[in-house]
Amino acid sequence: MDFLRTPDSRFERLLDYPFEPNYTDVGGLRMHYLDEGPADAKPVLMMHGEPSWSYLYRHMIPICAAAGHRVVAPDLIGFGKSDKPTDINAYSYQSHMVWMQSWLEQLDLRDITLVCQDWGSLLGLRLAAENPERFRAIVVGNGMLPTGDLKVPKAFQLWKNFALYSPVFPIARIIGSGTFKKLGPDERRAYDAPFPSKKYKAGARAFPKLVPVTPDDPASDANRQAWKVLEQWDKPFLTTFSNGDPITRGGDKYMQERIPGAKGQPHQTLVGGHFLQEDSPVQFARAVNALIAGLES
Repeated sequence: MDFLRTPDSRFERLLDYPFEPNYTDVGGLRMHYLDEGPADAKPVLMMHGEPSWSYLYRHMIPICAAAGHRVVAPDLIGFGKSDKPTDINAYSYQSHMVWMQSWLEQLDLRDITLVCQDWGSLLGLRLAAENPERFRAIVVGNGMLPTGDLKVPKAFQLWKNFALYSPVFPIARIIGSGTFKKLGPDERRAYDAPFPSKKYKAGARAFPKLVPVTPDDPASDANRQAWKVLEQWDKPFLTTFSNGDPITRGGDKYMQERIPGAKGQPHQTLVGGHFLQEDSPVQFARAVNALIAGLES
């Protein structure tokens, strides 16, 4: 498989990103992840989505680590400091699941609290459903596990076409369009850092077309099986959606109704756009810490 590795120089002196890199080999590709906080503490797994990377969680990681948690935040293959296959067809829902499963098993994470958003939810919720013995709680902000059986918003169809066919794919501008706050120049540089040229962006362009939007999508059956597990999930399940995301709006209520572990939880609606980690990072992190504190009280 042909792949590119973003030069380390692209990541030098990034604003609010002082974390040491860690790497694991998954199927011949190098996956980067952050590992902060006490090494012997129960892990909080923070999974990013499209087209961001672990930089998205930079303001949340210190808050959760300071509360005594081990915070682990991988860069999905094709993103951040992880390797980037150059062929868009190298990316599939299943290939991402295989990469993440390999990473999870190599780190042997257990008693995990999952924190996920966007594609971090599509992968993270599957990961939890397929490895329920490893997870003790789930927090979802602006995410879902689609099966293709429900109609998708028009906004998503427009986004999918843009990702596939637009001659330019400006990563930082895309992320900025999904936030209430205005990203500063240093933040925009950080989001663009993993992608020195268009050759590095195959993974970012691929994700929208991999979302199951029809019942016969290649990922639909596996996601339906995952939903069967989630419909029996009685461990804590918290939603922290934002008030300004047109793509995932209503998904929090849908999951609260279908997942037993969501009953009685202090679900929150945070202020922000699609990337609520940028708009309400402190509130998001405190919600995670409060959920875990409740587990341990």
